[in-house]
Amino acid sequence: MSSMHDVTREIASEVPFMRRFARAVLGSQAIADDQVKEALQRLLNEREPIERLGVKVALFRALNATLKLACAPSNSQTTYRTEGHAVLDSRLSGLLPLGRHLLLLTTLEGFSLGDAAQIVDLSLEDAGLILGEAKESLRRQPATRILIIEDEPVIALDISSTVSQSGHTVVGIATTHKEAVEMARSGNPGLVLADIQLADDSSGLEAVQEILSEVTLPVIFVTAYPERLLTGERPEPAFLITKPFDDVTLNVTIAQALTTASLQGKS
Repeated sequence: MSSMHDVTREIASEVPFMRRFARAVLGSQAIADDQVKEALQRLLNEREPIERLGVKVALFRALNATLKLACAPSNSQTTYRTEGHAVLDSRLSGLLPLGRHLLLLTTLEGFSLGDAAQIVDLSLEDAGLILGEAKESLRRQPATRILIIEDEPVIALDISSTVSQSGHTVVGIATTHKEAVEMARSGNPGLVLADIQLADDSSGLEAVQEILSEVTLPVIFVTAYPERLLTGERPEPAFLITKPFDDVTLNVTIAQALTTASLQGKS
């Protein structure tokens, strides 16, 4: 059995990825980070699940339970205030289909189907069926126009090929802050995929901030160091993909970003 010190250290190492998952589910840093805090408190009050399931599965199982509780009908009148908007729990309930949960757990967070099934409290057979249906639904995801901000040519072309094969339109590939802002203004994108560090040593974060000062649209950041943007200590992105990534992870994250953006527009 692990010592309490080892367990505490392992929990701390997983918290950034709990934030990434919750933000991807909810599309909001502020709401998601609050849910992670509640999940941690829930788990720390119940030592037994850690010993039975292991730290990582127990953490995400507690987070899943916390997210479900937040969306229960009894909480439907609760209002969260984040990023200048009042967001109702009724919106959150639309972001929690089991299939999308399982997709995010098995792609973005790399869980096996068996572990993901334990997290969402399903049998392995049921989880497999629901995950298969969710993968099929990705093919019916509405297409959008995508701006890619990436200074590494091979990665940019790989992303462009993947999103084009999924039916999206690439409006441009920007390698600098200036190019990104200009392409966003001229290309009318519906989503941005952005690296953090750009070719002229400019910042992809700053480029996106300038773009978002003029238009509202979902943004997915692609980085080799996701922990740096998952601290919970300052305004941070809602959607993060770790380099290297596969096609399925990219497509799942795009679908989730578009879904949350659509629901935000209705709230």
